[in-house]
Amino acid sequence: MLEERESKFNGQLRVVRTLGMGTYIQANGLTQSGGIVETLWRSTLKKLRTKKIKSCLILGLGGGTVAKLVRKLWSDTKITGVEIDPLMIELGEKYLGLAADKIITKDAYKDFGKFDLVVVDIYCGDEFPEKFEDEKFLKRLTKNKLVIFNRLYYGDKRPQAVKFGRKLEKIFPRVEWVYPEANLMFICYN
Repeated sequence: MLEERESKFNGQLRVVRTLGMGTYIQANGLTQSGGIVETLWRSTLKKLRTKKIKSCLILGLGGGTVAKLVRKLWSDTKITGVEIDPLMIELGEKYLGLAADKIITKDAYKDFGKFDLVVVDIYCGDEFPEKFEDEKFLKRLTKNKLVIFNRLYYGDKRPQAVKFGRKLEKIFPRVEWVYPEANLMFICYN
């Protein structure tokens, strides 16, 4: 273990380095950035590599895994990251090379404008905050070209994820369900 800190938003944060998964950040034992998280986001974002992405908003920036992958796939993309936990940002910068054109330390619920790609990867440990399932929030996102939601998909998280996917299908014109590892990604097209 490289570092362990207590966060008022995410509980116990640990930065771990292993031979197989590299460096990653865990919140209460669940990997949030780096490691396996990078693997599942890589496979999901590669599905969009033919799309033109000039601007990207990441709600739940964490340690910057998605920002790093977006930068690799679309090098000229302007990336805005929103993360409520300043400690997560600090650890991401220190250990994972977190880099975004703009980092906003706030609650991700507010409206941030229009983007080609919006990534919603908001977790407090293993909990997806209820307000980000709210219809008002989801409808605000329909002005963006593409929106991807990351949901955990194991045990009691499965029915919650499926229910959420059904809700998205009523709001967005097209929703693709992608199953990398123990997660379910919803790619929503407008």
